[in-house]
Amino acid sequence: MPDSLACDLAALLSPAQVLSGAAAERGYDCDAYTVDRSKPTAVVLPETTEEVAKVVRWCNERNVPFTARGAGTGLSGGVLPALGGVVISTKRMTRILEIDVENRVMLAQTGIANKRLSDAVKADNLHFAPDPSSQTVATLGGNIAENAGGPHTLKYGVTTQHVLGLTMVDPKGEIVQLGGKVPGAPGFDFVSLVVGGEGTLGVVTEAWIKLTPNPTVVMTALIAFPTIHGATQSVAEIIASGTIPAALEMIDKGILKAVSAAFGLSYPEGTQALLLIECDNGGSATPTDDDAARVLAEMQVVEAVCRANGALSIEMAQDDAERAKLWVARKKGVGAMGRIAPSIVTHDGVIPRSKLPEMLDFVYGVAEKHQVGVSNIFHAGDGNLHPCFYFDDRDPDQVRRVVEAGEEIIRRCIDLGGSITGEHGVGVEKIDLMALMFAPEDLELQATAKRIFNEGDLCNPCKILPNQKSCVEHKKRWRGTAW
Repeated sequence: MPDSLACDLAALLSPAQVLSGAAAERGYDCDAYTVDRSKPTAVVLPETTEEVAKVVRWCNERNVPFTARGAGTGLSGGVLPALGGVVISTKRMTRILEIDVENRVMLAQTGIANKRLSDAVKADNLHFAPDPSSQTVATLGGNIAENAGGPHTLKYGVTTQHVLGLTMVDPKGEIVQLGGKVPGAPGFDFVSLVVGGEGTLGVVTEAWIKLTPNPTVVMTALIAFPTIHGATQSVAEIIASGTIPAALEMIDKGILKAVSAAFGLSYPEGTQALLLIECDNGGSATPTDDDAARVLAEMQVVEAVCRANGALSIEMAQDDAERAKLWVARKKGVGAMGRIAPSIVTHDGVIPRSKLPEMLDFVYGVAEKHQVGVSNIFHAGDGNLHPCFYFDDRDPDQVRRVVEAGEEIIRRCIDLGGSITGEHGVGVEKIDLMALMFAPEDLELQATAKRIFNEGDLCNPCKILPNQKSCVEHKKRWRGTAW
Protein backbone atom coordinates (compact mmCIF):
# COMPACT_ATOMS: atom_id res chain seq x y z
CA MET A 1 0.00 0.00 0.00
CA PRO A 2 2.61 2.67 0.91
CA ASP A 3 4.58 2.11 -2.30
CA SER A 4 1.49 2.13 -4.49
CA LEU A 5 0.16 5.25 -2.77
CA ALA A 6 3.41 7.11 -3.45
CA CYS A 7 3.42 5.90 -7.06
CA ASP A 8 -0.15 7.12 -7.58
CA LEU A 9 0.74 10.53 -6.14
CA ALA A 10 3.81 10.72 -8.37
CA ALA A 11 1.56 10.13 -11.37
CA LEU A 12 -0.85 12.80 -10.10
CA LEU A 13 1.91 15.43 -9.69
CA SER A 14 5.43 14.35 -10.66
CA PRO A 15 8.01 11.97 -9.14
CA ALA A 16 10.07 14.98 -7.99
CA GLN A 17 7.11 16.17 -5.91
CA VAL A 18 6.63 13.02 -3.83
CA LEU A 19 8.73 11.70 -0.94
CA SER A 20 8.33 8.30 0.73
CA GLY A 21 10.34 5.72 2.59
CA ALA A 22 12.19 5.70 5.89
CA ALA A 23 13.86 9.10 5.49
CA ALA A 24 10.57 10.84 4.69
CA GLU A 25 8.85 9.09 7.56
CA ARG A 26 11.57 10.20 9.97
CA GLY A 27 11.70 13.78 8.65
CA TYR A 28 7.95 14.40 8.76
CA ASP A 29 6.70 12.39 11.75
CA CYS A 30 6.56 15.37 14.13
CA ASP A 31 7.11 19.10 14.44
CA ALA A 32 9.26 20.80 17.11
CA TYR A 33 7.12 19.07 19.74
CA THR A 34 9.06 15.81 19.51
CA VAL A 35 7.30 13.97 22.32
CA ASP A 36 4.51 12.80 20.00
CA ARG A 37 5.32 11.17 16.64
CA SER A 38 3.34 9.51 13.86
CA LYS A 39 4.68 8.48 10.45
CA PRO A 40 3.19 9.67 7.16
CA THR A 41 2.78 7.28 4.28
CA ALA A 42 3.95 9.88 1.77
CA VAL A 43 4.86 13.55 1.52
CA VAL A 44 3.83 15.71 -1.44
CA LEU A 45 5.38 19.02 -2.48
CA PRO A 46 2.81 20.99 -4.53
CA GLU A 47 3.70 24.36 -6.05
CA THR A 48 0.25 25.83 -6.73
CA THR A 49 -3.21 25.99 -5.22
CA GLU A 50 -4.51 23.81 -8.05
CA GLU A 51 -1.99 21.08 -7.25
CA VAL A 52 -3.01 21.15 -3.59
CA ALA A 53 -6.64 20.77 -4.65
CA LYS A 54 -5.76 17.78 -6.84
CA VAL A 55 -4.05 16.06 -3.91
CA VAL A 56 -6.93 16.74 -1.51
CA ARG A 57 -9.50 15.41 -3.99
CA TRP A 58 -7.32 12.34 -4.55
CA CYS A 59 -7.18 11.73 -0.78
CA ASN A 60 -10.96 12.05 -0.51
CA GLU A 61 -11.52 9.54 -3.30
CA ARG A 62 -9.34 6.99 -1.48
CA ASN A 63 -10.28 7.91 2.11
CA VAL A 64 -6.68 8.84 2.91
CA PRO A 65 -5.99 11.33 5.75
CA PHE A 66 -3.97 14.44 4.86
CA THR A 67 -2.17 17.07 6.92
CA ALA A 68 -0.77 20.41 5.72
CA ARG A 69 2.71 21.33 6.91
CA GLY A 70 4.93 24.40 6.64
CA ALA A 71 8.41 24.46 8.17
CA GLY A 72 7.55 22.17 11.08
CA THR A 73 8.57 24.72 13.71
CA GLY A 74 5.26 24.36 15.56
CA LEU A 75 5.38 23.42 19.24
CA SER A 76 2.18 21.48 19.89
CA GLY A 77 2.16 18.66 17.34
CA GLY A 78 -0.12 20.60 15.03
CA VAL A 79 1.34 19.03 11.87
CA LEU A 80 1.70 15.54 13.28
CA PRO A 81 0.15 13.17 10.67
CA ALA A 82 -1.92 11.62 13.43
CA LEU A 83 -3.56 8.92 11.31
CA GLY A 84 -0.70 8.62 8.84
CA GLY A 85 -1.64 9.29 5.24
CA VAL A 86 -0.32 12.21 3.20
CA VAL A 87 1.59 15.25 4.40
CA ILE A 88 1.03 18.23 2.10
CA SER A 89 4.19 20.29 2.45
CA THR A 90 4.06 23.93 1.32
CA LYS A 91 7.86 24.31 1.23
CA ARG A 92 7.81 24.98 -2.55
CA MET A 93 4.97 27.50 -2.34
CA THR A 94 7.15 30.51 -1.59
CA ARG A 95 6.21 33.16 -4.17
CA ILE A 96 5.17 36.72 -3.44
CA LEU A 97 2.34 37.26 -5.92
CA GLU A 98 1.60 40.99 -5.48
CA ILE A 99 2.85 43.93 -3.45
CA ASP A 100 0.66 47.01 -3.22
CA VAL A 101 2.76 49.58 -1.37
CA GLU A 102 0.22 52.37 -1.73
CA ASN A 103 -2.45 50.34 0.07
CA ARG A 104 0.07 48.57 2.31
CA VAL A 105 -0.95 45.00 1.47
CA MET A 106 0.76 41.94 0.00
CA LEU A 107 -0.43 38.68 -1.56
CA ALA A 108 1.86 35.69 -0.95
CA GLN A 109 1.87 31.93 -1.06
CA THR A 110 1.79 30.45 2.41
CA GLY A 111 5.00 28.43 2.27
CA ILE A 112 7.10 31.58 2.38
CA ALA A 113 9.13 32.28 5.52
CA ASN A 114 7.74 35.04 7.73
CA LYS A 115 10.87 37.22 7.61
CA ARG A 116 10.97 37.19 3.81
CA LEU A 117 7.69 39.09 3.78
CA SER A 118 9.25 41.97 5.69
CA ASP A 119 12.49 41.80 3.73
CA ALA A 120 10.54 42.22 0.48
CA VAL A 121 9.17 45.62 1.55
CA LYS A 122 12.01 46.87 3.74
CA ALA A 123 13.00 49.46 1.14
CA ASP A 124 9.43 50.79 1.26
CA ASN A 125 9.70 51.23 5.05
CA LEU A 126 7.09 48.54 5.70
CA HIS A 127 7.04 45.17 7.45
CA PHE A 128 4.79 42.25 8.40
CA ALA A 129 4.26 42.88 12.11
CA PRO A 130 3.79 39.35 13.53
CA ASP A 131 7.30 38.16 14.38
CA PRO A 132 7.55 34.73 15.99
CA SER A 133 11.05 34.03 17.25
CA SER A 134 11.38 31.39 14.52
CA GLN A 135 10.46 33.94 11.84
CA THR A 136 13.50 33.22 9.66
CA VAL A 137 12.06 29.77 8.94
CA ALA A 138 8.45 29.73 10.20
CA THR A 139 6.02 30.04 7.30
CA LEU A 140 3.09 32.35 6.71
CA GLY A 141 0.80 29.32 6.57
CA GLY A 142 2.03 28.11 9.93
CA ASN A 143 1.52 31.59 11.38
CA ILE A 144 -2.04 31.53 10.08
CA ALA A 145 -2.76 28.01 11.32
CA GLU A 146 -1.64 28.76 14.88
CA ASN A 147 -2.54 32.47 14.97
CA ALA A 148 1.11 32.99 15.88
CA GLY A 149 2.37 35.81 18.05
CA GLY A 150 5.86 37.03 18.82
CA PRO A 151 7.76 39.63 20.84
CA HIS A 152 6.16 42.64 19.15
CA THR A 153 2.57 41.45 19.20
CA LEU A 154 2.11 43.09 22.60
CA LYS A 155 1.67 46.35 20.69
CA TYR A 156 0.92 45.24 17.14
CA GLY A 157 -1.36 42.24 17.65
CA VAL A 158 -1.14 38.59 16.63
CA THR A 159 -1.51 37.14 13.14
CA THR A 160 -5.29 37.44 12.88
CA GLN A 161 -5.05 41.25 13.07
CA HIS A 162 -2.83 41.24 9.97
CA VAL A 163 -4.65 38.89 7.58
CA LEU A 164 -7.25 40.26 5.19
CA GLY A 165 -8.06 37.38 2.88
CA LEU A 166 -7.28 33.74 2.18
CA THR A 167 -7.28 31.26 -0.65
CA MET A 168 -7.99 27.85 0.80
CA VAL A 169 -8.51 24.33 -0.46
CA ASP A 170 -11.35 23.00 1.64
CA PRO A 171 -11.40 19.43 3.00
CA LYS A 172 -13.25 18.20 -0.09
CA GLY A 173 -10.76 19.73 -2.51
CA GLU A 174 -12.72 22.82 -3.57
CA ILE A 175 -10.84 26.13 -3.86
CA VAL A 176 -12.55 28.88 -1.84
CA GLN A 177 -11.82 32.59 -1.39
CA LEU A 178 -12.36 34.12 2.05
CA GLY A 179 -12.10 37.85 2.67
CA GLY A 180 -10.00 39.78 0.18
CA LYS A 181 -7.60 42.60 -0.47
CA VAL A 182 -9.56 45.21 1.43
CA PRO A 183 -10.80 45.02 5.05
CA GLY A 184 -14.42 44.85 6.10
CA ALA A 185 -15.75 42.44 3.49
CA PRO A 186 -19.49 41.78 3.95
CA GLY A 187 -20.83 38.54 5.29
CA PHE A 188 -19.55 36.20 7.96
CA ASP A 189 -15.93 36.60 9.03
CA PHE A 190 -14.66 33.16 8.04
CA VAL A 191 -11.10 34.46 7.81
CA SER A 192 -10.99 34.85 11.58
CA LEU A 193 -12.36 31.32 11.97
CA VAL A 194 -9.67 29.82 9.75
CA VAL A 195 -6.82 31.80 11.35
CA GLY A 196 -6.01 29.76 14.43
CA GLY A 197 -7.93 26.74 13.12
CA GLU A 198 -4.67 24.76 13.09
CA GLY A 199 -5.20 23.45 9.58
CA THR A 200 -8.36 21.55 10.49
CA LEU A 201 -10.62 23.61 8.21
CA GLY A 202 -8.60 23.27 5.01
CA VAL A 203 -5.23 23.98 3.43
CA VAL A 204 -4.52 27.72 3.14
CA THR A 205 -2.39 28.32 0.04
CA GLU A 206 -2.36 32.12 -0.41
CA ALA A 207 -3.04 35.09 1.84
CA TRP A 208 -3.55 38.82 1.60
CA ILE A 209 -1.69 40.37 4.52
CA LYS A 210 -1.43 43.87 5.96
CA LEU A 211 1.88 45.71 5.94
CA THR A 212 2.79 48.02 8.81
CA PRO A 213 5.00 51.14 8.61
CA ASN A 214 8.43 50.69 10.16
CA PRO A 215 8.96 52.71 13.34
CA THR A 216 11.15 55.77 12.98
CA VAL A 217 11.93 56.08 16.69
CA VAL A 218 12.99 52.98 18.63
CA MET A 219 14.45 52.66 22.12
CA THR A 220 15.63 49.25 23.33
CA ALA A 221 16.76 48.39 26.86
CA LEU A 222 18.18 45.23 28.41
CA ILE A 223 17.59 45.29 32.17
CA ALA A 224 19.21 42.87 34.62
CA PHE A 225 17.61 41.85 37.92
CA PRO A 226 19.02 40.00 40.94
CA THR A 227 15.69 38.22 41.51
CA ILE A 228 12.94 36.68 39.40
CA HIS A 229 10.38 38.46 41.55
CA GLY A 230 11.87 41.89 40.79
CA ALA A 231 11.63 41.25 37.05
CA THR A 232 8.09 39.87 37.07
CA GLN A 233 6.85 42.58 39.40
CA SER A 234 8.28 45.18 37.02
CA VAL A 235 6.32 43.66 34.15
CA ALA A 236 3.05 43.93 36.06
CA GLU A 237 3.74 47.52 37.13
CA ILE A 238 4.81 48.72 33.67
CA ILE A 239 1.56 47.53 32.11
CA ALA A 240 -0.48 48.81 35.07
CA SER A 241 1.06 52.26 34.50
CA GLY A 242 -0.64 52.45 31.11
CA THR A 243 2.64 52.15 29.21
CA ILE A 244 2.45 49.54 26.45
CA PRO A 245 5.92 48.82 25.02
CA ALA A 246 6.31 47.36 21.56
CA ALA A 247 7.98 44.36 23.21
CA LEU A 248 8.35 43.23 26.82
CA GLU A 249 10.24 39.95 27.10
CA MET A 250 11.67 38.05 30.05
CA ILE A 251 14.66 35.67 30.11
CA ASP A 252 15.75 33.72 33.18
CA LYS A 253 19.19 32.58 34.33
CA GLY A 254 18.86 29.12 32.75
CA ILE A 255 18.51 30.63 29.29
CA LEU A 256 21.29 33.12 30.02
CA LYS A 257 23.63 30.27 30.88
CA ALA A 258 22.94 28.66 27.51
CA VAL A 259 23.32 31.81 25.39
CA SER A 260 26.46 32.82 27.28
CA ALA A 261 28.03 29.48 26.42
CA ALA A 262 26.83 29.62 22.83
CA PHE A 263 27.58 33.24 21.95
CA GLY A 264 30.07 34.44 24.56
CA LEU A 265 27.64 36.97 26.02
CA SER A 266 28.11 38.27 29.55
CA TYR A 267 25.74 39.83 32.06
CA PRO A 268 26.15 41.53 35.46
CA GLU A 269 27.20 39.19 38.25
CA GLY A 270 24.21 37.97 40.22
CA THR A 271 21.74 38.32 37.34
CA GLN A 272 18.78 35.98 37.80
CA ALA A 273 16.58 37.45 35.06
CA LEU A 274 16.60 39.93 32.19
CA LEU A 275 13.85 42.07 30.77
CA LEU A 276 14.21 43.09 27.14
CA ILE A 277 11.98 46.12 26.61
CA GLU A 278 11.43 48.06 23.40
CA CYS A 279 9.38 51.22 22.93
CA ASP A 280 8.69 52.70 19.49
CA ASN A 281 6.41 54.98 17.49
CA GLY A 282 5.48 52.32 14.95
CA GLY A 283 2.14 51.79 13.27
CA SER A 284 1.79 55.29 11.84
CA ALA A 285 2.70 56.22 8.29
CA THR A 286 3.06 59.89 9.29
CA PRO A 287 5.41 60.24 12.28
CA THR A 288 5.30 63.55 14.10
CA ASP A 289 7.85 65.70 15.89
CA ASP A 290 6.35 64.60 19.19
CA ASP A 291 7.09 60.92 18.58
CA ALA A 292 10.62 61.01 19.99
CA ALA A 293 9.43 62.72 23.16
CA ARG A 294 6.60 60.21 23.59
CA VAL A 295 8.88 57.20 23.15
CA LEU A 296 11.40 58.70 25.56
CA ALA A 297 8.65 59.28 28.12
CA GLU A 298 7.56 55.64 27.84
CA MET A 299 11.11 54.42 28.38
CA GLN A 300 11.51 56.71 31.37
CA VAL A 301 8.50 55.04 32.98
CA VAL A 302 10.08 51.66 32.27
CA GLU A 303 13.38 52.72 33.85
CA ALA A 304 11.71 54.15 36.95
CA VAL A 305 9.66 50.99 37.55
CA CYS A 306 12.64 48.69 37.06
CA ARG A 307 14.93 50.69 39.34
CA ALA A 308 12.23 50.67 42.03
CA ASN A 309 12.19 46.87 41.78
CA GLY A 310 15.94 46.52 42.28
CA ALA A 311 17.37 46.41 38.74
CA LEU A 312 21.11 45.70 38.71
CA SER A 313 21.74 47.49 35.42
CA ILE A 314 19.97 49.10 32.48
CA GLU A 315 21.73 48.87 29.13
CA MET A 316 20.30 51.12 26.42
CA ALA A 317 21.04 50.55 22.72
CA GLN A 318 22.52 53.57 20.99
CA ASP A 319 22.12 52.37 17.39
CA ASP A 320 20.75 49.51 15.29
CA ALA A 321 23.84 47.35 15.80
CA GLU A 322 23.59 47.60 19.57
CA ARG A 323 19.86 46.98 19.39
CA ALA A 324 20.46 43.74 17.45
CA LYS A 325 23.02 42.66 20.04
CA LEU A 326 20.56 43.20 22.88
CA TRP A 327 18.04 40.97 21.07
CA VAL A 328 20.44 38.01 20.70
CA ALA A 329 19.55 36.38 24.02
CA ARG A 330 15.83 36.51 23.20
CA LYS A 331 16.05 35.41 19.58
CA LYS A 332 18.60 32.64 20.14
CA GLY A 333 17.65 31.53 23.65
CA VAL A 334 15.58 28.43 22.90
CA GLY A 335 18.01 27.16 20.26
CA ALA A 336 20.94 27.62 22.62
CA MET A 337 19.27 25.21 25.06
CA GLY A 338 20.54 22.41 22.83
CA ARG A 339 23.86 22.81 24.63
CA ILE A 340 22.22 21.70 27.87
CA ALA A 341 20.05 18.75 26.78
CA PRO A 342 19.10 16.96 23.54
CA SER A 343 15.36 17.62 23.85
CA ILE A 344 13.15 20.52 24.84
CA VAL A 345 9.42 21.06 25.25
CA THR A 346 8.34 24.70 25.25
CA HIS A 347 4.97 25.24 26.88
CA ASP A 348 2.58 28.07 26.18
CA GLY A 349 0.23 28.84 29.04
CA VAL A 350 -1.26 32.30 29.56
CA ILE A 351 -2.00 34.05 32.85
CA PRO A 352 -2.98 37.56 33.99
CA ARG A 353 0.21 39.64 34.15
CA SER A 354 -0.37 40.44 37.82
CA LYS A 355 0.04 36.73 38.58
CA LEU A 356 3.50 36.42 37.01
CA PRO A 357 5.50 36.53 40.28
CA GLU A 358 3.58 33.68 41.93
CA MET A 359 3.33 31.71 38.67
CA LEU A 360 7.10 31.68 38.12
CA ASP A 361 7.59 30.41 41.68
CA PHE A 362 5.08 27.67 40.88
CA VAL A 363 6.89 26.72 37.65
CA TYR A 364 10.22 26.26 39.40
CA GLY A 365 8.53 24.30 42.19
CA VAL A 366 6.82 21.93 39.73
CA ALA A 367 10.11 21.30 37.90
CA GLU A 368 11.81 20.44 41.19
CA LYS A 369 8.92 18.18 42.21
CA HIS A 370 9.08 16.20 38.95
CA GLN A 371 12.89 16.34 38.77
CA VAL A 372 13.05 17.93 35.34
CA GLY A 373 15.09 20.91 34.19
CA VAL A 374 13.27 24.13 33.34
CA SER A 375 14.20 27.57 32.04
CA ASN A 376 11.90 30.44 31.11
CA ILE A 377 11.88 32.80 28.14
CA PHE A 378 8.58 34.40 27.31
CA HIS A 379 6.36 37.29 26.21
CA ALA A 380 5.95 38.66 29.71
CA GLY A 381 4.04 41.74 28.56
CA ASP A 382 0.99 39.75 27.53
CA GLY A 383 1.29 37.06 30.21
CA ASN A 384 2.29 34.40 27.67
CA LEU A 385 4.49 31.90 29.57
CA HIS A 386 7.05 29.67 27.87
CA PRO A 387 8.50 27.26 30.44
CA CYS A 388 11.17 25.30 28.55
CA PHE A 389 11.64 21.78 29.92
CA TYR A 390 14.94 20.26 28.86
CA PHE A 391 15.46 16.50 28.95
CA ASP A 392 16.35 13.42 26.89
CA ASP A 393 13.35 12.13 24.99
CA ARG A 394 15.04 8.75 24.46
CA ASP A 395 14.20 8.02 28.10
CA PRO A 396 10.48 7.17 28.56
CA ASP A 397 10.57 8.08 32.25
CA GLN A 398 11.90 11.57 31.49
CA VAL A 399 9.20 12.00 28.85
CA ARG A 400 6.54 11.00 31.36
CA ARG A 401 7.81 13.45 33.97
CA VAL A 402 8.03 16.32 31.47
CA VAL A 403 4.46 15.71 30.28
CA GLU A 404 3.14 15.53 33.85
CA ALA A 405 4.99 18.69 34.88
CA GLY A 406 3.70 20.57 31.85
CA GLU A 407 0.11 19.57 32.46
CA GLU A 408 0.36 20.62 36.10
CA ILE A 409 1.56 24.05 35.02
CA ILE A 410 -1.22 24.43 32.46
CA ARG A 411 -3.80 23.48 35.08
CA ARG A 412 -2.43 26.21 37.31
CA CYS A 413 -2.76 28.71 34.45
CA ILE A 414 -6.45 27.87 34.24
CA ASP A 415 -6.84 28.20 38.01
CA LEU A 416 -5.36 31.72 37.79
CA GLY A 417 -7.84 32.77 35.12
CA GLY A 418 -5.62 32.09 32.11
CA SER A 419 -5.54 29.86 29.05
CA ILE A 420 -3.97 26.57 27.99
CA THR A 421 -2.32 28.26 25.01
CA GLY A 422 -1.56 31.73 23.71
CA GLU A 423 0.21 31.17 20.40
CA HIS A 424 1.47 27.60 20.03
CA GLY A 425 -1.95 26.07 19.55
CA VAL A 426 -3.64 22.98 20.95
CA GLY A 427 -2.45 20.41 18.43
CA VAL A 428 -2.19 16.98 20.04
CA GLU A 429 -0.17 18.22 23.00
CA LYS A 430 -3.07 19.94 24.79
CA ILE A 431 -6.10 18.33 23.22
CA ASP A 432 -7.03 16.57 26.45
CA LEU A 433 -6.76 19.85 28.36
CA MET A 434 -9.44 21.63 26.33
CA ALA A 435 -12.07 20.39 28.79
CA LEU A 436 -10.37 22.47 31.49
CA MET A 437 -11.42 25.65 29.69
CA PHE A 438 -14.65 24.63 28.00
CA ALA A 439 -17.83 22.89 29.08
CA PRO A 440 -19.13 20.04 26.88
CA GLU A 441 -21.66 22.45 25.34
CA ASP A 442 -18.87 24.88 24.47
CA LEU A 443 -16.81 22.15 22.79
CA GLU A 444 -19.85 21.01 20.82
CA LEU A 445 -20.36 24.58 19.59
CA GLN A 446 -16.76 24.59 18.36
CA ALA A 447 -17.33 21.24 16.70
CA THR A 448 -20.36 22.73 14.95
CA ALA A 449 -18.22 25.60 13.66
CA LYS A 450 -15.64 23.11 12.41
CA ARG A 451 -18.32 21.21 10.49
CA ILE A 452 -19.00 24.31 8.39
CA PHE A 453 -15.86 23.41 6.48
CA ASN A 454 -14.90 19.95 7.69
CA GLU A 455 -17.56 17.31 8.28
CA GLY A 456 -15.18 14.36 8.03
CA ASP A 457 -12.01 13.12 9.69
CA LEU A 458 -9.47 13.27 6.86
CA CYS A 459 -8.25 16.88 7.10
CA ASN A 460 -5.60 17.15 9.85
CA PRO A 461 -7.45 14.72 12.11
CA CYS A 462 -7.14 14.44 15.90
CA LYS A 463 -6.34 18.11 16.54
CA ILE A 464 -7.86 20.74 18.86
CA LEU A 465 -11.14 19.03 19.78
CA PRO A 466 -11.00 16.06 22.20
CA ASN A 467 -12.93 12.79 21.96
CA GLN A 468 -12.76 12.40 18.20
CA LYS A 469 -13.75 8.76 17.81
CA SER A 470 -11.36 7.99 14.97
CA CYS A 471 -8.40 9.20 17.06
CA VAL A 472 -8.86 7.57 20.45
CA GLU A 473 -7.25 4.25 19.53
CA HIS A 474 -4.21 6.00 18.04
CA LYS A 475 -3.31 8.26 20.98
CA LYS A 476 -1.34 5.61 22.81
CA ARG A 477 0.87 5.17 19.74
CA TRP A 478 1.92 8.82 19.50
CA ARG A 479 3.56 9.43 22.83
CA GLY A 480 6.86 7.69 23.31
CA THR A 481 10.58 7.97 22.83
CA ALA A 482 12.04 9.54 19.75
CA TRP A 483 14.61 6.96 18.79
